[in-house]
Amino acid sequence: MFHSGERLAQQKAGFSPESAAIYTAMPQQHQLFYAGLSQFYFSTIDAAGYPVAAVLQGEPGFVQATDENHLRIATASLTTFPGLPALRPGMTAGGLGLDFSNRRRNRVNGTIASVTPDFVTLAVQESFGNCPKYIQRRILPEHQLLRQPEREPLVALDADARYLIAAADTCFIASRAPQQGADISHRGGPPGFIGMTQGKLAIVDYAGNRYMNTLGNLLLAPRCALLIMDFHQGAALHIQGTAELVWPQKEGEERCLLIAPEKIVRFRQLLPAAGLAVEFAASTLAVNKKG
Repeated sequence: MFHSGERLAQQKAGFSPESAAIYTAMPQQHQLFYAGLSQFYFSTIDAAGYPVAAVLQGEPGFVQATDENHLRIATASLTTFPGLPALRPGMTAGGLGLDFSNRRRNRVNGTIASVTPDFVTLAVQESFGNCPKYIQRRILPEHQLLRQPEREPLVALDADARYLIAAADTCFIASRAPQQGADISHRGGPPGFIGMTQGKLAIVDYAGNRYMNTLGNLLLAPRCALLIMDFHQGAALHIQGTAELVWPQKEGEERCLLIAPEKIVRFRQLLPAAGLAVEFAASTLAVNKKG
């Protein structure tokens, strides 16, 4: 069920799940869930071998299960995230549906079965849900058709980028397993849970569902991509780099991901600006009290 990297990460973290609710087909409730989304987080691998972490947008229904083994994505939604490599059949891909209004999230991993002018179809090989921990509840505005966002490559993290990172409570991380392929997962915490140390991003990795999918992938293939969100202004940073895992040396310490940025792109207006109140997850509030 778990690959060697995931088992090693579980061992380092001090536990070993005997089984996981990871399916080879999408349960019906997952199929219905995807159809109601106006955002879908997506990952694949670019020509240089780095994961890409993207958010695709469209009217509800732009992501649709055609059966338990196939997820169809409107091709037009690919233009809402410039920087995706050209998709073609056989490429590995990962998807994450997240409804911020109720903290529900489900994931799929697989390969691209077909690409047409209307739809990209993902052949699902893994389907599973994740717990709602560290997902901040927010009501995003109804999908608005934006012009294609402009990509602003950065040589280094400037003051605006550092401010976005320091204020972020949510990011998405794309990774890859050498055999299973691309994957994307959510990370959340109180503002400041993503820090900077010696030019590297430092992300506190709070305890989750114990599957250790992302950490296991990074132990085998340390290249990754981060999509760091500013939901209030609609901005985002896409950072590709190499990850290093720092494991606790004493009781009370948290795991940490150190990521050395190698390619940075800023999107000034990736999402419609929300500017709405945020209800932090109980686990996030507990971290604040602990800190």
